[in-house]
Amino acid sequence: MKKTILVAGATGNLGNRICRELVKHGATVKAIVRDSTDIDKIEILEKIGVEVRIIDLNDIDSISAECKNVDCVVSALAGLGDVIIDLQKKILDGAVKAGVPRFIPSDFCTDYNNLNEGENRNFDLRRTFQKYIDQSPIRASSIFNGCFADILKYNTPILNLKDQIIGYWGEKADWEMDFTTMDDTAAFTAEVALDDSAPRNLQIASFQISPKMILDDVKEITGQEFNLHQLATLENFAEYIKKQRADDPAGESELYAKFQQGQYMYSMFTTQHNHLANDRYESIVWTVSTDYLKTFL
Repeated sequence: MKKTILVAGATGNLGNRICRELVKHGATVKAIVRDSTDIDKIEILEKIGVEVRIIDLNDIDSISAECKNVDCVVSALAGLGDVIIDLQKKILDGAVKAGVPRFIPSDFCTDYNNLNEGENRNFDLRRTFQKYIDQSPIRASSIFNGCFADILKYNTPILNLKDQIIGYWGEKADWEMDFTTMDDTAAFTAEVALDDSAPRNLQIASFQISPKMILDDVKEITGQEFNLHQLATLENFAEYIKKQRADDPAGESELYAKFQQGQYMYSMFTTQHNHLANDRYESIVWTVSTDYLKTFL
């Protein structure tokens, strides 16, 4: 039977892709957006077949009305506590009131269940919402995709194209980090949204790659010899991040403050996805590292 999926955050980069994948699967896709949403973004969704509903996202009754007869709510929201905790709670409460059986929260990150609380502010916001949703009657499925592969394009210390350096922290040159492309994440999320038997937590990765492996891939693709460089010990990196955060109180109101970027990198070298659910859906062809790196090297 044709399923109806409601998406919050549908106008965002990931949310839009999730909607496209759901439409491809023949689902009825609804998106709830604020009245301040850019009309161009609404039209993009409508053109691919999404039913867009402009509502007051602070009104649980309005959310609940749109959630009637919905099989699963997918949250692809991005933000700080007012979004990841407060707004998601309202959407969840509306979904529960309407009797929606399943909910996919906006986790889409490294599996923070394996990290210590306090190591990553943005992950801790998701952890707070996790506690709330797990006390509700709805069945949740979190999708942990590690890092979005786009980070490899941003000239970060782990792939510094300008200086031709591949950096790492600690004794971690062989440490395999989890990367998933936005498209692969969206395709997997659509499958989970349509899968009534999906479990609570799902780890995925388009590819798992170490600094040494990145070095080899770069050489294979470009013929260039980059330098592999230890940046610091993990202990020193952690202390640096703490000082950076203490010195930047304004960063607490920024989604990607400098200290948060450091915390993100730190988490990449302190936890791994060891229970991949990549084989759960046969339709997904996962992107390999060399194919992805070729898109920008």
